[in-house]
Amino acid sequence: MTLFSSDQFPSCHVFKSCLPFLFVALLFQFQTGFSALIMSLKNHPGHPQHRRPMFQTNQSTCALFVGTWVRDDSYPLYPYSNCPIIDAEFNCQLYGRPDSDYLKYRWQPLNCVLPRFDGLVFLSKMRGKNVMFVGDSLGRNQWESLICMISASTPKMQTQIIRGDPLSTFRFLEYGLSISFYRAPYLVDIDVVQGTRILKLEGIDENGNAWRMADVLVFNTGHWWTHKGSLQGWDLIESGGKYYKDMDRLVAMEKGLRTWSNWVDTYVDRTRTRVFFQSISPTHYDPSEWGTRATATVTKNCYGETAPMTGTTYPGTYPDQMRVVDEVIREMHVPTYLLDITMLSELRKDGHPSIYSGDLSPTQRANPDRTADCSHWCLPGLPDTWNQLFYTVLFY
Repeated sequence: MTLFSSDQFPSCHVFKSCLPFLFVALLFQFQTGFSALIMSLKNHPGHPQHRRPMFQTNQSTCALFVGTWVRDDSYPLYPYSNCPIIDAEFNCQLYGRPDSDYLKYRWQPLNCVLPRFDGLVFLSKMRGKNVMFVGDSLGRNQWESLICMISASTPKMQTQIIRGDPLSTFRFLEYGLSISFYRAPYLVDIDVVQGTRILKLEGIDENGNAWRMADVLVFNTGHWWTHKGSLQGWDLIESGGKYYKDMDRLVAMEKGLRTWSNWVDTYVDRTRTRVFFQSISPTHYDPSEWGTRATATVTKNCYGETAPMTGTTYPGTYPDQMRVVDEVIREMHVPTYLLDITMLSELRKDGHPSIYSGDLSPTQRANPDRTADCSHWCLPGLPDTWNQLFYTVLFY
């Protein structure tokens, strides 16, 4: 029995005054939406057959990932104090972030309004199911966000959490719903042989065995493929039966992603499991992406940023990793939906923990030029929007 039909799209009655909105937005769409869509096409070579970044309403086709950030004082969807699962590194308000305007923005696609997230709807539709996020700490960021969003609708529900490495699971016991995070920053396996960490670009069985029973899989990878020095997660790379001390990181990532895509095509039962891939989450360590040259000499990274960027074109250099992701997903046989959050996230230079992370010491916080975290995201914050988009694609 199919969990969700791949042809399910939001109908107009889900959205607010869809037809009047379209007439009001028509002129804006022609002036702004067209150029934004053209830029989106330029930045995304090819058209992955399973990506489906559009969904159909009764009156129009809505590009979920092309739009703008608008202020909305009804946000955030939950207070940090009501969600004890938030890790210290994401809990910006708890660790002293003085501003809160970054919490007050809602993603507005150009020609539709997203349905507001409803935790009870998620629970009822996913009763007895297992949702699993697989990837790096950005996947954990999104996993914790989804749990917070659902819990806000059911604050007294009995729950259970089992934390482990690589697998952590949160259960909403009354509904039999499990939401898990499986840590696999490269997706492919890493073996440790006599203390040497070997990244196996054609090996995925160890990780993949843990994913087989999920009803919904949300994958991500990206940042760890670029890490070097003390942040590098391996000592040797194994590919084609040979060992390498290093190789072109983009080539390595493509090899790993093709191993992952072959696993999905071989082992995922498309009649019961939905597969998503979260696009590359951008970082904000280069102020030239959003400011003038004079600003860049004062600001070294995202520290002190309190508002989103504006515009409908990608302000920095579009990640080469996304071109690899696009190509791999386009060639897959099992439908895999690309949650293309890269552009909308790039605009949120204000959404990172910066120095307001529980992982930093007072000495580190005093030196934001060197220690600010401009990679992860505050909770509440941007990952809540990722999950609102995930919710929309999943159910409408």
